[in-house]
Amino acid sequence: MQHTRYSEKAERQYVHTVSDLYNRGSIFFTTKTNEMVSAATIQAGYVLSVDPTRLTDVTSIYEAINAVYPLEREQFIRRATQPERTYVEIASRVTADEADVIEKLNLDGVQLYRTQWRYYPGDTLAARSVGFVGYSDDESEGLIGRFGMERYYDDVLSREEKHISIDFFAEIFSNFGSVVFDTTTARTGDVVSTIEPTVARMLDKVLDDVQKDWGSALSGGIIMNPKTGAIYAMSAAPTFNLNDRGSASIDAFRNPIVEDVYEMGSIIKPLTMASGIDSGAISPSTTYYDSGELTLDTYTIRNYDGRGRGTVEMQEVLNQSLNTGAAYIAKTMGKTAFRNYFKALKLGSETGIDLPNETHGLISNLDSPRDVEYATASFGQGIAMTPIATTRALATLGNGGLLVTPHVAEKIIYQDGHEKNIIYPPGDRVYSEKTSLTISRMLTTVVDKALRGGKLALPHHTIAAKTGTAQIAKPTGGYYDDRYLHSFFGYFPSYDPQFIVFLYTVEPKGVKYASETLTDPFMEVATFLINYYNVAPDR
Repeated sequence: MQHTRYSEKAERQYVHTVSDLYNRGSIFFTTKTNEMVSAATIQAGYVLSVDPTRLTDVTSIYEAINAVYPLEREQFIRRATQPERTYVEIASRVTADEADVIEKLNLDGVQLYRTQWRYYPGDTLAARSVGFVGYSDDESEGLIGRFGMERYYDDVLSREEKHISIDFFAEIFSNFGSVVFDTTTARTGDVVSTIEPTVARMLDKVLDDVQKDWGSALSGGIIMNPKTGAIYAMSAAPTFNLNDRGSASIDAFRNPIVEDVYEMGSIIKPLTMASGIDSGAISPSTTYYDSGELTLDTYTIRNYDGRGRGTVEMQEVLNQSLNTGAAYIAKTMGKTAFRNYFKALKLGSETGIDLPNETHGLISNLDSPRDVEYATASFGQGIAMTPIATTRALATLGNGGLLVTPHVAEKIIYQDGHEKNIIYPPGDRVYSEKTSLTISRMLTTVVDKALRGGKLALPHHTIAAKTGTAQIAKPTGGYYDDRYLHSFFGYFPSYDPQFIVFLYTVEPKGVKYASETLTDPFMEVATFLINYYNVAPDR
């Protein structure tokens, strides 16, 4: 389109405010082959407006435009029949191709002006991790990052000059205007994410299937490198479209992976087992007598089925998910040692993930003098943590005992072209490498022997995993009898893991145990990753 065409149509000057958006940096996903794929960028296009004083046949104008750019008829006619106005914006995101067709219609009183907007090519892909831009609450800061990486890295993505008032048409028609509206203009910096788009898309599908199959209130998942903390995928369902947020509530934009805490249940038992082994209080061959229940401080703790198994080794505590066995380990360790290990795992702390609004877990029960608090904590009840903090803690079991920093960004590419890798603090050691190897062997046995009778074990790849079922706490105290949180975590290959996967679903309908809801989804994820990344066989 020629600038003179706009000049002829411009009967008055419009003064606009250029926000930081025009120079805002991009966000990229990273594929398994280290190729960058756009996650958030600037899209160039056109604003479509009309001058009602010049429209002679509004219905014909509507039909002509609607054939190119679909519009709601009644709304168009209402807006286009305001005789006191000479400028009414009809659409703000018209593509260049659509604008070319409309311009060739030569409709009197119809104008097109160049504009730009933030665009998310993946639509729903990693929506809560990517986040989006919006106006600040008082609009004093203009467009800013409101959620996800858009918010966390806002200082990197935003340009320094803000709120420059300009003559809109003068900018378009001047040489400087070609710079303002050039989407390749140098920016402060681009953010390169660790999120792998194909993996993220697969996780979204798996979570959607869980929602459909079980009618859950919410389902979430994390796929992370347990050695580095790099997150390949992180999602929660239901989700929303970053490019079409109008129908979503503000609550839908929250990220439950980092902002919500849950009592996780039996997936905490491997942490209890590892802590007991690392402290020297027990070994895999340690036995105890399981009567099916245990009374502490007037409270009775029972196994999930109320049954006793007699004398059993520690492996059976994991194989059969015995609450009494976890409580035995905590008691054998003693309150101080048990508390110290769980605090070293930082289950009550923020992980430092590079996303906004992270909250901390609730483990104050471990400061109680009562035995029952430690017993229930040993199998994941009475303490609550975020899914991301849980995943980080569980990663210590497979990575040699180190507490890594989860993260969704790995690099900044500055406007002058130089790159800066984001350095995350080295992980604190919680367990010895020997303990990590031992618990990995035990969790591999869970998959090979106990999980559906060993029928799901892969012939050439080891997987270390555990399910978790937790009753949901009532706000007034106690627990619901029919509401559960199901979880499933696993890492693989067991003795040199490339991935840790954590899945959870809240309040699935008509089912009690996580082995029923999440086993197949986990195996679908694991099989996909092994094939997609061509993971070498380890047995």
